[in-house]
Amino acid sequence: MVCELLARRGIGPARGDHVANQGGRPVPTAPSTRGADPARVAVERVREGLAARLTGRWTADQAPAVEAASAEMLAASGGAPLVIDLSGLSRLDTLGAWVLERSRARLPAGTAYAGAAPEHLILLREVAYREAEPAPRRRRLRPLDPVAGLGSGVRNLGREGVAGLAFLGEVVAGCLRVLARPRSFRGPALVNQVEQIALRGAPIIMLIAFLVGCIVTQQGIIQLQRFGAQSYVVNMIGILSLRELGVLLTSIMVAGRSGSAFTAEIGSMRMREEVDALRVMGLDPIEILIVPRILALMLALPLLAFLADLAALAGGALTSLIYGGMSLEAFAFRLQNAIGFRHVAIGLIKAPFMALIIGIIASVEGFMVEGSAESLGRHVTASVVKSIFMVIVLDGLFAVFFAAIDF
Repeated sequence: MVCELLARRGIGPARGDHVANQGGRPVPTAPSTRGADPARVAVERVREGLAARLTGRWTADQAPAVEAASAEMLAASGGAPLVIDLSGLSRLDTLGAWVLERSRARLPAGTAYAGAAPEHLILLREVAYREAEPAPRRRRLRPLDPVAGLGSGVRNLGREGVAGLAFLGEVVAGCLRVLARPRSFRGPALVNQVEQIALRGAPIIMLIAFLVGCIVTQQGIIQLQRFGAQSYVVNMIGILSLRELGVLLTSIMVAGRSGSAFTAEIGSMRMREEVDALRVMGLDPIEILIVPRILALMLALPLLAFLADLAALAGGALTSLIYGGMSLEAFAFRLQNAIGFRHVAIGLIKAPFMALIIGIIASVEGFMVEGSAESLGRHVTASVVKSIFMVIVLDGLFAVFFAAIDF
């Protein structure tokens, strides 16, 4: 009964249409009348002028008949305005409405519809409202476009740098407020973030550092064997791991793992307007969300870097034993003579600064998220890429600085 009622009003499948069951096989509801009720038009002269009386099914399954009837109506009008009578239509769908609107646009002003059912008028108005978008114009590359693009990139980089410095100032101010009011500090949030960053991130970071230590040592042994100096691979892997490799690998992994998580969490809160809700409640989002995360990063990253150093040295010792025939005792003795506390200190000094850079970039990108999943994904990607880039740049600056002071 529902299908028949909808069919009488021109909505849904008409009587005689096939309805698919759950198995996908068509089940006829009644003898089909699809081919027996094609789209037709009759143009008559009335008192007001010309009238085009439409009958039949102006639907997608009658597309050839719909196009033919439309062409016949345009030809019979002779360029004069028409009154398009829709009272005789049995069905009208989007295709039929689009063809009618296209035909009406080609006729002179004064062409109007008459006798249309309410649902048909709604469909016609919707089709008329949704005009076809014009094809995008092809932009020709001008000689100065690369220079303009470079200037735009530098300007955006400057804006992001200023935004990062401003956010750093807000974080420092938030930390000072926490020091002034220690009871307002969220200790459980700090512990939770340290657990997420350090405890759960340690296994994968140590595994990667161990594998990289194995690979670097193996390649060093192969090259140094040509000169009979394979024992110096201990000096190489020891200094490289403690000064550069451990902290750099750890920072890159933390930027990809924890930095992206920070951006996604803060961005999701922005999308759900939870950050605005905190402000309405009189709470500072910097103190609630950012300070615990950045402090947790600055505490966890040195610890993870130290564990990565140990894992890289363990990988170097194992590879030296297998490829170089060097016993573990000999490796440890030579390592003790090759490195000192200053090598360990250099890596640990870098770690908090890299953690601060990662936390600032991740938080800024999180607060820049707008109300869409596309924006969230874009800023999470930008957070990881910018963090890794800035970590490498900062590591290079530290290397130049320590070399200049002979440390």
